[in-house]
Amino acid sequence: MLENFSNFRILSFDCYGTLIDWEKGILGAVVPFLHSKNVKIPDETILELFAKFESEIESGNYIEYKEVLKRVFKNICESLTIKCDDKEQSLLLESFNNWEPFTDTVEALNLLKKHFKLAIISNVDDDLFELTRQKLGVNFDYVITAQQVRSYKPSSEVFKYALKKFGISRDQVLHIAQSLYHDIKPAKELGLSTVWVNRRMGRKGSGATPFAEASPDMEVPDLITLAQLIENTAM
Repeated sequence: MLENFSNFRILSFDCYGTLIDWEKGILGAVVPFLHSKNVKIPDETILELFAKFESEIESGNYIEYKEVLKRVFKNICESLTIKCDDKEQSLLLESFNNWEPFTDTVEALNLLKKHFKLAIISNVDDDLFELTRQKLGVNFDYVITAQQVRSYKPSSEVFKYALKKFGISRDQVLHIAQSLYHDIKPAKELGLSTVWVNRRMGRKGSGATPFAEASPDMEVPDLITLAQLIENTAM
């Protein structure tokens, strides 16, 4: 359990799923399409399919995230025996700019920015993150993307690249994320302190990320809880 945050200089964040409500964005794009094809399946099934295909594609040879999203949607359609043309395969990618922050994200980031440098470590392309940056309400000191590393989390290479960019010891970095699979497990294996933002608290399954077992140093239900805890500790 983390009790003292004063040793940390940089807070690094996963973006999509942690700061941005990507499950709402994914479902907002996919559900209407499936309904148009007279296919109705539970939302959780859609998210599980997304998690399965995204992780499989990202574990292969590197391709840009724009192409990952296209292939994920194509695979979802094929798994449900739905035909989708080239234009329809871009549905998830075209919805990306509609993926919005969680309601607590901007307030929490602004509180945390008062005390730390902030970094993004995200499985995304540089230009796609630029579509998101303005929605987050703060200036990040570092932005590390899969495109820069040409590798996707949970690869340790992404975190090693970030640590090299930060130029400080790993005990001065606190990594904050929703995905046990993509973030908490590999970050812990590298010796980083971690906070699990359990955005799915009270819901079954792991949603749009594959299941994984990990032991974060702290668990919170949302980002504002962490920000207020740190704010109160700093006072």
